[in-house]
Amino acid sequence: MGKLYGVSVGTGDPELITVKGLKCLQQAKIVAFPEGIQGKPGIAQRIITPWLQSHQTLLPLKFPYVQDERELNQAWETAAKTVLGYLQRGEDVTFACEGDVSFYSTFTYLAQTVQKLDASVTVETMPGVCSPMAAAAALGIPLTTRSQRLMILPTLYHLDELETALNTAEVVVLMKFSSLYPQIWALLEEKGLLASSCIVERATMPEQVIYEGLLDRANLQLSYFSVMIIKIQ
Repeated sequence: MGKLYGVSVGTGDPELITVKGLKCLQQAKIVAFPEGIQGKPGIAQRIITPWLQSHQTLLPLKFPYVQDERELNQAWETAAKTVLGYLQRGEDVTFACEGDVSFYSTFTYLAQTVQKLDASVTVETMPGVCSPMAAAAALGIPLTTRSQRLMILPTLYHLDELETALNTAEVVVLMKFSSLYPQIWALLEEKGLLASSCIVERATMPEQVIYEGLLDRANLQLSYFSVMIIKIQ
């Protein structure tokens, strides 16, 4: 039985992969990653392309960007069966994961489904840089100091969730929030937090954009890959 490796490849800059992760990636015969959309390479594939070698087998796996649980489960099972076919032939598979494998990661669902189908599969993961840390580095600020309480909201559907976070933590990180940005901006204005809030779009990628302070930025058109850091104290 082959082993399934999950390698964290960071948020965009190919140099953010760890030495251990790079060694695992370059020693792999089969490299899997999420398939891009509209025929374009996905983020993980773009990150690892400089490190890939011509003899490696590339294995793009389809993971739809939807909320429907049934469709997601079907996609994970299809991907898991594809990977399992290689593992059961004694071949290792290395999955390149954007960000960190343990931080709201597609790899988690893939690995869990593979092991559900065959409990004898061994999984090994390698940590890496995730988007809140990358955003803080891009801004040149510490994410937290001393005993500051940090709260990360990976998705935001209702402002009540943000209200609770602002009343609980001293640093709040928002991810996947762009559809609610006008309401978020209004709430931060009400609470006097616009000056101490920043946004990084596509952190560490060539297209990275930084917004330091949001006082005059009520109408930003933000991408899905945006991270907001709110400093409350």
